Amino acid sequence: MQNGQHLVYLLFHGILDPWLTLQMLKCEYPPFLEWVAVESDSIQPDLRKEVIRIMALAADRLVALGAIVNLVNLGSHQLPDGQDLPLPPVIIGKLVVEPQNPTVTYGHVDVQPAKKEDDWKTDPYTLTEINGNLYGHGAIDNKGPVLAWINAVETFKALKLVVNFKFVIEGMEEARSLGLGKLLQEENQCFFSDVDYVVTLDSLWLSNKKPAFTYESEGNACFFVDVECGSKYLHNGTSGGISHEPLMDLIALLGNNMHHCSGVTGEQRVASLTEEESKLYEPIQFNLEEHKSNSGMKKFLYEILLHLCVFSKRSSPNKLKVSMPLGAKPWLADVNDPLYKAARRAIKTVFGEDPDFIWDGSTVPVARMFQTTMQKSVIMFSIGAADDGECFQNEKISTLLSAAFFLEIYKLHRHLHEKSNTETNN
Repeated sequence: MQNGQHLVYLLFHGILDPWLTLQMLKCEYPPFLEWVAVESDSIQPDLRKEVIRIMALAADRLVALGAIVNLVNLGSHQLPDGQDLPLPPVIIGKLVVEPQNPTVTYGHVDVQPAKKEDDWKTDPYTLTEINGNLYGHGAIDNKGPVLAWINAVETFKALKLVVNFKFVIEGMEEARSLGLGKLLQEENQCFFSDVDYVVTLDSLWLSNKKPAFTYESEGNACFFVDVECGSKYLHNGTSGGISHEPLMDLIALLGNNMHHCSGVTGEQRVASLTEEESKLYEPIQFNLEEHKSNSGMKKFLYEILLHLCVFSKRSSPNKLKVSMPLGAKPWLADVNDPLYKAARRAIKTVFGEDPDFIWDGSTVPVARMFQTTMQKSVIMFSIGAADDGECFQNEKISTLLSAAFFLEIYKLHRHLHEKSNTETNN
């Protein structure tokens, strides 16, 4: 029996140990070392060639899987200094056996900036084993999960179980997914026209041991605030006491819009917690001491889980300019959707308990992009524990449960297809 088949065999019998060893991962993921070694930083312009290189590696991996792959050119974007920089292509690929039930899986293979001197225990671009965990930049966000899903698909092909896939892999997620929204719109009636479900790989659990699904992510609004004084630079020693310094205006303005505990004022506009959501949170496994250890914080603002026109008054002659060049809307899913029920059963199969359902304070624009464009169910399916360090130093990966989820999607597809045939015959 091949390693991938052996993995699923154990999964089906409910005795899979989720903490996989380095030897198993090396056997299942030969490209993992190579992928992590690529410095695919989408933020720094001088590393854009590396992002394009990792996209080519990911495309080759899908072709080896037997998928039909297209690298879609997105053109270029302009940097603040006026320089035009090519966007990395987006991979869209498909592996479809029966056309009636494809599922889109989304992932990204770019990373944020990282250097060894930024408190990394190891070289961030060298996959390293420590105590059974694999450390490396992109290990959990998001190269590791992408490879995990590809391997799970290989396993299902070997077992001749029908779960059809369409892949979307990008290289600009850490830079607000530039160009992806336009591509989704253009392909909505073509490549995505027959899609039933969308699964993204970006999120973490709330605890180190109990799995969780994120069904909401926050939006954000990025503001630039400019306070302009005179038309010339002034020496602080000779003019500081007789003029309104713009820095002081800026400090006062921002300070009056921040509460010392609750943060940005206006929080009272946030939608209230519903009774149904409150019940979802009751069984959540959250250990404050564990969270302190994961985050390195000694004290938090609140003790409980659920609590997670000024300028004119200053009579300043300075000019104020406020602009919002960037922003993203929040995303919210329906946890009663069949896709979430399938995911819940997958967690139950592997871990023997129901998952937590949580809101995430981070912003994941791509989830709303898919949901708004396709009007289909979207789920954030995470294989990362709270201490896996997504986007941070000493990032690692330690768990896999993708195959169990695919099995449940397979069952869901069969049930819906049989139900449709029954209704048609009647």
